[in-house]
Amino acid sequence: MSNKNNKKTEEKIAKIVVRDIAQSPFKLRLIADLVRGLSAQEALDTVEFLNKKGTTTVKKALLSAIDSAINKYGVTKEDLVVSHISVDGARVIKKGLYSAKGRFSLATRRRSHLNLELKVK
Repeated sequence: MSNKNNKKTEEKIAKIVVRDIAQSPFKLRLIADLVRGLSAQEALDTVEFLNKKGTTTVKKALLSAIDSAINKYGVTKEDLVVSHISVDGARVIKKGLYSAKGRFSLATRRRSHLNLELKVK
């Protein structure tokens, strides 16, 4: 039995991970759900005109993944598709707040990680 017949075709994937973003995972997932499954150019156009805080982070991650795929595989921007994008929770910063009548309360500052994969069509 020859090895050539069992050899799988290698998928061309560019992965980018952005860690410790100062935004809650829930708010970033709203943007990620809009971008998932689109081509790279459509995803950039969608993110460009959204009025959300996390769009700058997602846009930078998309541009970085596009540049990585172009340098690594020599493809064009039109050949790329957002195959996987997910937002995971990161560390939570707990901050103490002094409130009225001598009370003390905690405020949680949530952070997130962004995982992005671009696949060649």
